[in-house]
Amino acid sequence: MIVERPASARGRVEMGWLDSRHTFSFGHYHDPRWMGFGPLRVINEDRVAPGGGFAPHSHANMEILSVVLSGGLAHRDSTGTDGVIRPGEVQWMSAGHGITHSEYNASDAEPAHFLQIWIQPDRVNAPPAYAQAFFDPQARRGRWQLLASPDGGDGSLAIRQQAWLRATRLGAGESVEWTLDPARRYWLHVASGEASVAGRELGAGDALGFVEESGALTVSGRGAEPADVLLFDLPD
Repeated sequence: MIVERPASARGRVEMGWLDSRHTFSFGHYHDPRWMGFGPLRVINEDRVAPGGGFAPHSHANMEILSVVLSGGLAHRDSTGTDGVIRPGEVQWMSAGHGITHSEYNASDAEPAHFLQIWIQPDRVNAPPAYAQAFFDPQARRGRWQLLASPDGGDGSLAIRQQAWLRATRLGAGESVEWTLDPARRYWLHVASGEASVAGRELGAGDALGFVEESGALTVSGRGAEPADVLLFDLPD
């Protein structure tokens, strides 16, 4: 089964300093048909105005990944960690038994554009943890690059779930493949640009879910600008 989730059908929240598009139910946006996809609970595409941001707030028992697309994101949390996440970097925060954090636009002049991703962990009440890493976007041109995994393989961020997050960047006519295992489920999200997948033409924010599918999945770039595509490999 292939599940389609067009960008135009996502929930939207506008708060002056924030323009957020929700792939799944989140906050004031609730759709019982879109409560998540396996342990993948949230994909929010956030644009934060200069000087704006999320004031200190708390989470527990959630794996939170932030992928910065443009601008910068200033992070601070109750473990004493602080820093700025720039394009190409991915932030991992495991809320564990509880963590308080803030995320602000690091600039007073330009907006911050990033993806906020929540994955339910495979264990609860672990100690909170944090890491961030740079993944050169050019290193994934025409190939899959591992961003997050259970064991931190290939320099990826180690997360507390049997899930793998990969990314690719594809110019027009460039393609990559991934072999689907019917015992797992997959979520493909176009972060930017345009791509052709499973006979469908996708743009930024569009997504497809694959359940009990097998065989080779081909992803091809199209359009004038390179496509940045994320692929979540999830337990069923």
